[in-house]
Amino acid sequence: MAELSLPAPPASRGFGLTPWLLIALGLASALSLSVGAAGLGPLRLIAAAQGEGLSLPEAVVLYDIRLPRLAMGLLVGAALGLSGALLQGLFRNPLADPGIVGVGAGAGLGAVLAIVLGGLLPPAVLARAGGHLVPLAACLGGWLFTVVLYRVASSRGRTQVATLLLAGIALGALAGGMTGVLIYLADDSQLRDLTFWSMGSLAGSTWTKLLAVLPLIGMVLVLAPRLGRGLNALALGEAQAAHMGIDVQRLKRLTVLATALATGAAVAVSGGIGFVGIVVPHLLRLANGPDHRRLLPQAAMLGAMLLVLADLVSRQIVAPAELPIGIITALLGAPVFLWILLRQAGLQRG
Repeated sequence: MAELSLPAPPASRGFGLTPWLLIALGLASALSLSVGAAGLGPLRLIAAAQGEGLSLPEAVVLYDIRLPRLAMGLLVGAALGLSGALLQGLFRNPLADPGIVGVGAGAGLGAVLAIVLGGLLPPAVLARAGGHLVPLAACLGGWLFTVVLYRVASSRGRTQVATLLLAGIALGALAGGMTGVLIYLADDSQLRDLTFWSMGSLAGSTWTKLLAVLPLIGMVLVLAPRLGRGLNALALGEAQAAHMGIDVQRLKRLTVLATALATGAAVAVSGGIGFVGIVVPHLLRLANGPDHRRLLPQAAMLGAMLLVLADLVSRQIVAPAELPIGIITALLGAPVFLWILLRQAGLQRG
């Protein structure tokens, strides 16, 4: 069967937005590095870039606190934005979110298990895991839920999107119930950890954690844009996509796998940060159209920029204390989500 190809998007409307996103991302990154409670401001950073040395406290703030935090924000934001675009393309629904397939809930359950029951592990295991027990448990939980999801949603080598959606909702509810039991069993100290982790934060970012998730998220960021053509064809329907030469089952598997990798790794190091995966792709579709060949990389860039700015706001709004970043994304994302719902309802009535 001859393979058909989709027409290339007009350059003026498609990738013309990419340079502006890169510029905005660079400005947000520079602002994040130069603003903080430690007094290492933009003028001092400019002087350091011109060759003037930093003092030891300034070097510690820049290289051990702000730079790893910025890098983690870029990586997590890109993962969440890209995951949202992938799932919205797979489900052909602008309201789809990485949490819809249960990956986020599974990762959250793994983290809660580590916080509440981690002390019961043998001392040798705790010593080997060090401070990475919660991220490792979150990644494992996300992976296990992905495996179970595919076993439930697959029959005779085929995966139904509707079954995948319903199975993800059911697994998410199951994870939520199990998490509630663990929270009931937690003591006061564990409850504080659980509360802060569930609202999301980049405060614990280190180079070690960054290097732990970089291979997973980096691989998805590099390979996922190659799914753009298949997701474009899938928008026409599964039968039409198959006629165009797309292996639909393989496309579904790769999309869910990429989402599981990116979301599980992001949740493992940052906790629960919502609404980025819903809002970012929808805004780009309004500005750029639905072509996933440009939407996927741009969703990663815009997600990274928005999370860096949200982190900056979380550090400044109650300085010198810090507000969990998940609160900021919820306050900003929830009104946008409601607007999306109302807009979809208006289009359907029209």
